Amino acid sequence: MSEMNQFLGDQLQWFIPGIAILLLLMFILILAQGSKLRSMRRKYDAMMSGTGIEDLESLLVDLKTQNDLLEETQQLQKKAIEALQLKLQGIKGHIALKRYNAFGDRGNDLSFSLAILDDHRTGMVLTSLHNRDNSYIYAKTLNAGEPQYPLSPEEQEVVTLALQRI
Repeated sequence: MSEMNQFLGDQLQWFIPGIAILLLLMFILILAQGSKLRSMRRKYDAMMSGTGIEDLESLLVDLKTQNDLLEETQQLQKKAIEALQLKLQGIKGHIALKRYNAFGDRGNDLSFSLAILDDHRTGMVLTSLHNRDNSYIYAKTLNAGEPQYPLSPEEQEVVTLALQRI
Protein backbone atom coordinates (compact mmCIF):
# COMPACT_ATOMS: atom_id res chain seq x y z
CA MET A 1 0.00 0.00 0.00
CA SER A 2 2.72 2.36 0.62
CA GLU A 3 3.75 2.04 -3.01
CA MET A 4 0.24 2.94 -4.05
CA ASN A 5 0.23 5.96 -1.78
CA GLN A 6 3.61 6.94 -3.14
CA PHE A 7 2.28 6.62 -6.74
CA LEU A 8 -0.81 8.71 -5.96
CA GLY A 9 1.31 11.30 -4.24
CA ASP A 10 3.59 11.60 -7.27
CA GLN A 11 0.58 11.93 -9.59
CA LEU A 12 -1.08 14.55 -7.43
CA GLN A 13 2.16 16.48 -7.34
CA TRP A 14 1.83 17.05 -11.14
CA PHE A 15 -1.93 16.97 -11.36
CA ILE A 16 -2.69 19.93 -9.08
CA PRO A 17 -0.26 22.39 -10.79
CA GLY A 18 -1.50 21.18 -14.21
CA ILE A 19 -5.10 21.86 -13.23
CA ALA A 20 -4.10 25.27 -11.84
CA ILE A 21 -2.35 26.20 -15.11
CA LEU A 22 -5.34 24.96 -17.11
CA LEU A 23 -7.71 27.02 -14.95
CA LEU A 24 -5.49 30.09 -15.36
CA LEU A 25 -5.50 29.65 -19.18
CA MET A 26 -9.28 29.21 -19.18
CA PHE A 27 -9.67 32.34 -17.04
CA ILE A 28 -7.53 34.37 -19.48
CA LEU A 29 -9.55 32.96 -22.42
CA ILE A 30 -12.82 33.88 -20.70
CA LEU A 31 -11.56 37.45 -20.11
CA ALA A 32 -10.53 37.79 -23.77
CA GLN A 33 -13.88 36.45 -24.98
CA GLY A 34 -15.73 38.75 -22.59
CA SER A 35 -13.80 41.72 -23.99
CA LYS A 36 -14.69 40.71 -27.56
CA LEU A 37 -18.32 40.21 -26.56
CA ARG A 38 -18.47 43.69 -24.94
CA SER A 39 -16.95 45.21 -28.09
CA MET A 40 -19.49 43.44 -30.30
CA ARG A 41 -22.30 44.53 -27.99
CA ARG A 42 -21.18 48.19 -28.23
CA LYS A 43 -21.08 47.95 -32.04
CA TYR A 44 -24.50 46.26 -32.08
CA ASP A 45 -25.97 48.95 -29.83
CA ALA A 46 -24.44 51.70 -32.01
CA MET A 47 -25.87 50.07 -35.14
CA MET A 48 -29.34 49.64 -33.64
CA SER A 49 -29.54 53.08 -32.00
CA GLY A 50 -31.85 55.52 -33.72
CA THR A 51 -33.58 52.89 -35.86
CA GLY A 52 -36.53 52.40 -33.56
CA ILE A 53 -36.17 48.65 -34.12
CA GLU A 54 -35.52 46.31 -31.23
CA ASP A 55 -33.67 43.41 -32.83
CA LEU A 56 -31.36 42.68 -35.73
CA GLU A 57 -33.85 40.42 -37.51
CA SER A 58 -36.43 43.24 -37.72
CA LEU A 59 -33.73 45.60 -38.97
CA LEU A 60 -32.70 43.17 -41.73
CA VAL A 61 -36.31 42.63 -42.78
CA ASP A 62 -36.86 46.39 -42.89
CA LEU A 63 -33.69 46.89 -44.95
CA LYS A 64 -34.75 44.12 -47.36
CA THR A 65 -38.16 45.79 -47.81
CA GLN A 66 -36.52 49.15 -48.48
CA ASN A 67 -34.10 47.54 -50.95
CA ASP A 68 -36.97 45.87 -52.83
CA LEU A 69 -38.80 49.21 -53.01
CA LEU A 70 -35.66 50.94 -54.32
CA GLU A 71 -35.17 48.23 -56.98
CA GLU A 72 -38.79 48.58 -58.09
CA THR A 73 -38.44 52.36 -58.32
CA GLN A 74 -35.20 51.95 -60.26
CA GLN A 75 -36.89 49.62 -62.77
CA LEU A 76 -39.71 52.16 -63.27
CA GLN A 77 -37.18 54.93 -63.83
CA LYS A 78 -35.23 52.76 -66.26
CA LYS A 79 -38.39 52.11 -68.30
CA ALA A 80 -39.23 55.82 -68.28
CA ILE A 81 -35.74 56.72 -69.51
CA GLU A 82 -35.96 54.12 -72.29
CA ALA A 83 -39.34 55.53 -73.36
CA LEU A 84 -37.91 59.05 -73.41
CA GLN A 85 -34.95 57.91 -75.48
CA LEU A 86 -37.30 56.36 -78.02
CA LYS A 87 -39.37 59.52 -78.10
CA LEU A 88 -36.28 61.68 -78.55
CA GLN A 89 -35.31 59.66 -81.62
CA GLY A 90 -38.62 60.64 -83.22
CA ILE A 91 -38.18 64.35 -82.57
CA LYS A 92 -37.38 66.34 -85.66
CA GLY A 93 -34.24 67.84 -84.19
CA HIS A 94 -31.79 67.74 -87.10
CA ILE A 95 -32.14 70.97 -89.02
CA ALA A 96 -30.11 72.57 -91.79
CA LEU A 97 -30.72 75.76 -93.78
CA LYS A 98 -29.21 77.02 -97.02
CA ARG A 99 -29.90 80.46 -98.50
CA TYR A 100 -29.21 81.03 -102.17
CA ASN A 101 -30.11 83.02 -105.28
CA ALA A 102 -32.44 80.74 -107.24
CA PHE A 103 -32.76 82.93 -110.36
CA GLY A 104 -29.25 84.13 -111.05
CA ASP A 105 -29.13 87.83 -112.01
CA ARG A 106 -32.80 88.56 -111.42
CA GLY A 107 -32.94 87.91 -107.70
CA ASN A 108 -30.99 87.90 -104.50
CA ASP A 109 -30.30 85.45 -101.64
CA LEU A 110 -33.91 85.40 -100.45
CA SER A 111 -34.53 81.82 -101.63
CA PHE A 112 -33.82 79.04 -99.15
CA SER A 113 -34.12 75.32 -98.49
CA LEU A 114 -34.73 74.01 -94.98
CA ALA A 115 -34.38 70.33 -93.99
CA ILE A 116 -35.98 69.07 -90.77
CA LEU A 117 -35.21 65.40 -89.96
CA ASP A 118 -35.35 63.00 -87.04
CA ASP A 119 -32.91 60.22 -86.07
CA HIS A 120 -34.63 57.86 -88.53
CA ARG A 121 -33.94 60.31 -91.41
CA THR A 122 -37.63 61.02 -91.70
CA GLY A 123 -38.93 64.54 -92.09
CA MET A 124 -39.27 67.20 -94.76
CA VAL A 125 -37.51 69.73 -96.94
CA LEU A 126 -39.14 73.14 -97.24
CA THR A 127 -38.00 75.28 -100.15
CA SER A 128 -38.91 78.87 -100.90
CA LEU A 129 -37.98 80.29 -104.30
CA HIS A 130 -38.16 84.07 -104.36
CA ASN A 131 -37.77 86.64 -107.12
CA ARG A 132 -39.11 90.18 -107.66
CA ASP A 133 -42.44 89.08 -109.06
CA ASN A 134 -43.29 85.83 -107.27
CA SER A 135 -42.49 83.49 -104.42
CA TYR A 136 -43.00 79.75 -104.56
CA ILE A 137 -42.95 77.42 -101.57
CA TYR A 138 -42.48 73.66 -101.89
CA ALA A 139 -42.54 70.98 -99.20
CA LYS A 140 -41.07 67.55 -99.93
CA THR A 141 -41.20 64.70 -97.45
CA LEU A 142 -38.46 62.20 -96.70
CA ASN A 143 -39.03 58.76 -95.28
CA ALA A 144 -35.93 56.93 -94.03
CA GLY A 145 -33.80 59.36 -96.05
CA GLU A 146 -35.67 58.74 -99.31
CA PRO A 147 -37.50 61.72 -100.85
CA GLN A 148 -41.04 61.34 -102.14
CA TYR A 149 -40.23 63.80 -104.98
CA PRO A 150 -36.91 64.51 -106.69
CA LEU A 151 -34.72 67.00 -104.82
CA SER A 152 -32.91 69.97 -106.36
CA PRO A 153 -29.14 70.23 -105.76
CA GLU A 154 -29.72 72.81 -103.01
CA GLU A 155 -32.33 70.60 -101.36
CA GLN A 156 -30.02 67.60 -101.55
CA GLU A 157 -27.23 69.68 -100.01
CA VAL A 158 -29.39 70.79 -97.10
CA VAL A 159 -30.54 67.19 -96.48
CA THR A 160 -26.90 66.08 -96.45
CA LEU A 161 -26.07 68.85 -93.97
CA ALA A 162 -28.94 67.82 -91.69
CA LEU A 163 -27.96 64.12 -91.89
CA GLN A 164 -24.40 65.01 -90.87
CA ARG A 165 -25.82 66.23 -87.58
CA ILE A 166 -27.40 62.86 -86.75
